[in-house]
Amino acid sequence: MSAATDGPAAPRAAGPRTAGSGAEGGPARTRGTVLVVGTGLLGASAGLALRARGVDVALDDPSPTARALARDVGAGRPAGPAEEPSVVLVAAPPDVTAEVVAARLRAHPRAVVTDVASVKGAVLDGVAAALARDGADPSAVRRYVGGHPMAGRERSGATSARADLFTGRPWVLVPPEGAPDGAQRGASAAAPADPAASAAGALERVLDVVADCRGVPVVMGAAEHDEAVALVSHVPQVAASLVAARLLEAPSAAVALAGQGLRDVTRIAASDPGLWVQILGANAAPVARALHALRSDLDAVLGALDALAADGGALGARARVARAIDEGGAGVARVPGKHGADPVPVEVVAVLVPDEPGSLARLFADVADLGVSVEDVKLEHAPGRLLGLAELSVLPAGRPRLEAELPPRGWRVAG
Repeated sequence: MSAATDGPAAPRAAGPRTAGSGAEGGPARTRGTVLVVGTGLLGASAGLALRARGVDVALDDPSPTARALARDVGAGRPAGPAEEPSVVLVAAPPDVTAEVVAARLRAHPRAVVTDVASVKGAVLDGVAAALARDGADPSAVRRYVGGHPMAGRERSGATSARADLFTGRPWVLVPPEGAPDGAQRGASAAAPADPAASAAGALERVLDVVADCRGVPVVMGAAEHDEAVALVSHVPQVAASLVAARLLEAPSAAVALAGQGLRDVTRIAASDPGLWVQILGANAAPVARALHALRSDLDAVLGALDALAADGGALGARARVARAIDEGGAGVARVPGKHGADPVPVEVVAVLVPDEPGSLARLFADVADLGVSVEDVKLEHAPGRLLGLAELSVLPAGRPRLEAELPPRGWRVAG
């Protein structure tokens, strides 16, 4: 894909740098109370994760019903009128995050405040503007550590919360001004008594929370984060939505031919428009740059296809199309594999699975009995038949064994 962009590139921070996520066992690193403001999916999931480590979690939400629901699922206790938290985690909608962060910085002068909004530059600017507007001490912004856990679910609300939602997932942290890039504290060090006196101490305190949620902290600047998520999250959402929107005018017979490829491309298209308007509006410039680069690549492919449509022997046209497909494959190879590690070569074993209760469980049990680890799995249903195709991605050494040993166990392996 072309690297060309419209407009100057965003300044890069020194990073990103991945910090350790703490030991699996042992005492919690978080000290004091964590006040979770906003008890939807992310807020309640953080509460569940911290409570599992024995951390005191107080819950606040503009909706008494949402707050009570988060309490009932075990995410924490209702916040009292005089809470003195060590950390405030703001899990509010993106368009109000900055105001809520600024309000909590004023209300809790000895607490560090972080958030989970998916855009960081606009929130940081909004926090500074809100503090200045209200005549607050501008140095309070040094107690704000921007955060963005790269985790979520297709469902929202406290009833969908999970204690393991953040386990092994990147959690971006934007250090406050004055904190050394990648600042990290070991499990034995102590947080400063007054986080306002140390921007590094503020970052360290939030690193503890992320570690206790089992996330993997990645420290980077706000501009670098916004450029990164524009490419890996926001543009895919726009692309999926646009492809899915083409189906609205397609004949029913055409839609009936849809296979797994279309489902893969459009899986995220069924998203909340209101939320995405907020996200894309707050990150408009980086998303526009990435989309302009994508449009340049699309224009190149369109030019080649137009040339082939006019003249099937157009010189160089097929090479341009092949190059686009090949570069796409090279890009996919860079996507981290299981557990965030470098991707490893895998081979696919396709197995026909009856659409009956317990079929998948029996298949996975047989694969496990053969000592083969499944790296990934995709399911595709056969139109009009009570049959599915399970594509098992396995290490190359496992493929011959499955192809030889599954048929005697009653499985049909598609060749």
